[in-house]
Amino acid sequence: MAEQGDFLHVVTTDNLSDRRIAIGRAIIWGSAGILAVVALFQTLQETGYADFGFSTWRPTLYAYVLWAICLCWGQVLIRGERGKRVLFVLPAALFVISMVVFPLLFGLVIAFSDWNLSSPTGRTFNGLDNLRQMWTDDFYWNALANMVRYTLAIIVEYAIAFGLALLLNSQIRARKFFRVAFLMPLMLSPVAVSWMIGKSMMEVRFGPLARLARELGWDSPSFFGSPEMARLTIMVMDAWTYIPFMMIMILAGLQAIPKDIQEAARVDGARAWRGFWEVTFPLMLPVSITVILIRIIFKLKLADIIINVTSGGPGGATDSVTSFIFREYRDRSNVGYGTLLAMVYLVVIVIAITILMKLTDRWARPRY
Repeated sequence: MAEQGDFLHVVTTDNLSDRRIAIGRAIIWGSAGILAVVALFQTLQETGYADFGFSTWRPTLYAYVLWAICLCWGQVLIRGERGKRVLFVLPAALFVISMVVFPLLFGLVIAFSDWNLSSPTGRTFNGLDNLRQMWTDDFYWNALANMVRYTLAIIVEYAIAFGLALLLNSQIRARKFFRVAFLMPLMLSPVAVSWMIGKSMMEVRFGPLARLARELGWDSPSFFGSPEMARLTIMVMDAWTYIPFMMIMILAGLQAIPKDIQEAARVDGARAWRGFWEVTFPLMLPVSITVILIRIIFKLKLADIIINVTSGGPGGATDSVTSFIFREYRDRSNVGYGTLLAMVYLVVIVIAITILMKLTDRWARPRY
């Protein structure tokens, strides 16, 4: 039988006294009460019902930090060893609450306020006025329709990326060179792409692409003159930037497919197209779904290229929701209305991504 000293650690039952548990609960509930009182006082002051002399929300922040410390300390006092295990997760959870939940709640307050930075009166509560303005804002609904168009373009981007991945996965000459060359657009920031291509190469008078278009017979090449052409140009520039990202992920998935499966398909008489459609493509479904979902997330944030190249023009034709919200903040200083648009867009994204993940999970589930 092993002696007591042979064990690295001996787990014993905590002998927690009632007094220690009572102190722990008192610390937790006392700090929570302080937080509630301070938050109530500041809320009453913000709504104009009272004046307690608070100039900022820092007292509530300090009260929250005090409550977080007391909550962690109280867990150890009440639960002993189990409380120490909770400390591996609880501080991270409290940090997430402070960095995500609180700003979200504060954003909801701003969303239902009339807050123009150029106004001397500051922020005032205006109820559902911002929501009514959004409902009648044709430019916002045009930006939302553009996001649907930009997102649908991912289907074409995925087809091109898959074709390039198949090409780079085959035995071709200078394969390593082409892999590096195709990845170069991904190494550039969208801002650099917008200035290098949209502002320089596509410049109407002296841009190389404009000169090439004249040589090919286009009398007045204007890549951003008409709404349809401007949207198509934005789609091409964004696709040129992110197709390499999709390609490299698909290529990694193709290289992970066992060669034996493809060789068995050839032995069974499957030609190139049939082997791709019945063997390669089904095996790549999990990778493809992941690539498309990540690309959709990137696409929903599309703003930098639009802001730098067209500023949403002509006439808001190229605006995405994100670029439109940005211009509401920067050009019109309309913080309240812009925040409401951002909140509504967040809800739309959460609902759309949830439905899409449910559908893709059902579609990609193996059938026996």
